[in-house]
Amino acid sequence: MKSTLRNIFHSPRFMVGFIIFMVMVLTVLIYPYFITRDPLVSLGKGFLEPGTYFSIYDANNASTYRMELPEATMNRLETSLPLADRQLILDFLKAKGADLSDLDTSNDKVGELIEAWTANYDEADVKASKYEGFTTQAKRRALARLNTKLSSSASSDVMTITRGDGEEATTSSISDTDYARVDQVANAITLPLGTDNFGRDTLTELVKATGVSLIIGLIAGSIATLLGLLVGLLAGYIGGIVDDILMFIANIFTVIPGFVLLILIYYSVGQESRGVVTCAVVIGLTSWVWTARSVRSQVISLRNRDHVNLSKLSGHSLFRIVTTDILPYIASYVVMAFILQVSSGILAEAQLSLLGLGPKTTDVPTLGLMMNWAKLFGAYTSSNAWWAYFPVILVIALTSFSLNLMNTGLDQVFNPTLRD
Repeated sequence: MKSTLRNIFHSPRFMVGFIIFMVMVLTVLIYPYFITRDPLVSLGKGFLEPGTYFSIYDANNASTYRMELPEATMNRLETSLPLADRQLILDFLKAKGADLSDLDTSNDKVGELIEAWTANYDEADVKASKYEGFTTQAKRRALARLNTKLSSSASSDVMTITRGDGEEATTSSISDTDYARVDQVANAITLPLGTDNFGRDTLTELVKATGVSLIIGLIAGSIATLLGLLVGLLAGYIGGIVDDILMFIANIFTVIPGFVLLILIYYSVGQESRGVVTCAVVIGLTSWVWTARSVRSQVISLRNRDHVNLSKLSGHSLFRIVTTDILPYIASYVVMAFILQVSSGILAEAQLSLLGLGPKTTDVPTLGLMMNWAKLFGAYTSSNAWWAYFPVILVIALTSFSLNLMNTGLDQVFNPTLRD
């Protein structure tokens, strides 16, 4: 036993897969101790990009520090001048005939773009409709608004804030050289993966979903492996009419595509009854066939071995022969089958949920449900919110990859023909 374990943990492939899988499991177990909020609680509205968010109201009550950053003014202009305004500046300069050889809408050229605007903008000429493409009143007003924005952004260095109404109103001034430390601002929150369409913390939701999907995979894998093992042992060892009946049942499951059967059974359960355990049980009950067939083949090759015949002659019971003379010889294969069944269970749940047939959305998140939400609310297309779906795809891929890598490593250890 010690030698076998030593060989397993000396397998590079197994160790890589094992480390990846354990990192994910430990993250699922440890993360909730540091971030205790409910993963399904909404923090905002819509997709928020990854970053640190803090209350502007509370930031004004934090300790103030005076700093003069050389690029502060330019940075403010870059963030306050969207792409549409930059393109409007380029169009105006082109209409006026200015040199545009070194100008574009990138952040690196914002300073030069504003300098060119300042040098070329003439309000009187604009009002006189001298420039082609800017003769309508709407276009002239757009240029005037843009000029006002640029002028105020470049010149204002104090912002006045009034809170309250009437006699309770208080006024405070904030200089452009006033800064506050983020860690001193109350109600600040860091969202490494932003939020989903419901405004929920994507990272917290992803960790919880990974744990739920792993539980579904483990339950489904256990059911499928145990059921397949039982059917395979009985069919392979007893043979005869028992083998025919069990293989007939297995053939029925084989004829009907497994995923189609899974959809039909799970859909008939009903939305309100679709819990995590129910999902795992249905997946397990529809994915045992290939394990049963493989175990049966292994048992058929073992049932006429000398040590098995000796146990028969000694009058040992069927249960003892199977558990002591056959099962230990296929234990390694059963472990590998279990690993593959867990991986298949996780992928099956993701497929079901992506079709809208997963567990109840109000109970717990799963990896498949997160993919479904991203699809339904346009994270792939209109919102381009990559953080709402790409990390989920990565976790699913890493989970499947690590489990299959572990299985390959075990196969190399237990199958001499595959060793280097």
